[in-house]
Amino acid sequence: MGFVLMYDITSEDSFNAVQDWATQIKTYSWDNAQVILVGNKCDMEDDRIVPVEKGKHLADQLGFDYFEASAKENINVRQVFERLVDIICEKMSESVESDNSRGTSGRSMRLTDNPPPSQQNCSC
Repeated sequence: MGFVLMYDITSEDSFNAVQDWATQIKTYSWDNAQVILVGNKCDMEDDRIVPVEKGKHLADQLGFDYFEASAKENINVRQVFERLVDIICEKMSESVESDNSRGTSGRSMRLTDNPPPSQQNCSC
């Protein structure tokens, strides 16, 4: 499961709400939910209130990747979603590898297309 947590770089209030949103994601979603923090409206540099460094610092504190994007101008939109998918796939792969190393205890199973013949338990 993944989330794009987005704030408006031209709004301090929007940025200040990120911590609460991150807490809600951690509280109400899967433990392994992946999140990318995105500062939106990077096309409005003249109106910027939240510096890039502040966004990066918060992302580091929360353990999230960080991007700046513009939905209006289609800047970094694709990259954000591609990175989120990459992170989710990496975590899923790690989870499968972890499950495999814990669950098999050195034993292996062979899956076949044909089920074994059924045995009749009734002697009538």
